[in-house]
Amino acid sequence: MSEQESRQEIERMLDDIKVKLQIVNGAAIKPEHFSVKKLTEISEIHQMVMAKNRFSVSEMDAIVTELGTLKHEG
Repeated sequence: MSEQESRQEIERMLDDIKVKLQIVNGAAIKPEHFSVKKLTEISEIHQMVMAKNRFSVSEMDAIVTELGTLKHEG
């Protein structure tokens, strides 16, 4: 997978996560904040989020926090 394809995949997965979790401030999770080196970790979070139908507030907070740890310093 090329870097461009990886970037597109990260963008798609983050969009899916934001929609599924109904994240109001989606601008806080921008694809450009993530390195393509984190594709596997983002994919694992994406799979977990897509597999569940409902999330508690604490689960949503944990998911957003985990995504925050994957962001690269900009």
